[in-house]
Amino acid sequence: MAHIQLQEDLPGIVGLLTFSPDTAQPLLQLAEVLLRGPNTLTSAEREMIAAYVSYQNDCDFCQLSHSAAAIAHLGGNQLLVDRVKANPETAEVTDKLKALLNIAGQVQKGGKNVSAEAIDRARRQGATDKEIHDTVLIAAAFCMYNRYVDGLETWQPLETEAYREMGERMAHEGYGRSARQASREVA
Repeated sequence: MAHIQLQEDLPGIVGLLTFSPDTAQPLLQLAEVLLRGPNTLTSAEREMIAAYVSYQNDCDFCQLSHSAAAIAHLGGNQLLVDRVKANPETAEVTDKLKALLNIAGQVQKGGKNVSAEAIDRARRQGATDKEIHDTVLIAAAFCMYNRYVDGLETWQPLETEAYREMGERMAHEGYGRSARQASREVA
């Protein structure tokens, strides 16, 4: 049971967005820009960064929903997303994405854990300053989203299937919906 009174049938951040529409809009806009806005990193890559950080933070709702969005972008390749979360270094992704996921993992542990060596590695693999910046910001933002969802002990389904439709919507329609629209879609 959540620490505050939330609509019972709305999982994770969806219930929180409905509870506080004033904070919902900027949170949704940030997710839209970070995960779907114009970028040299694909939306699938950015969703995998979000899913990886959320997995490391043990936030079921965020890691499962953003895994589902990445899977939707990747045409159903759940195995790749699962491998990225389990061990990015052995996953079948580019060396650049491996280096960026390493940076994201360092951010997840704490901002001051990001090493010059990790940044140099990403640059050697072709990452631009903007891609490094966005990776750090995605990782930092998802630490905040994860703590928001878990800190208020929201209801979070644990079945992967429960997130498939949500992931499709996130991938193809985005995050710019109002909290009211999001609550209607989940209900």
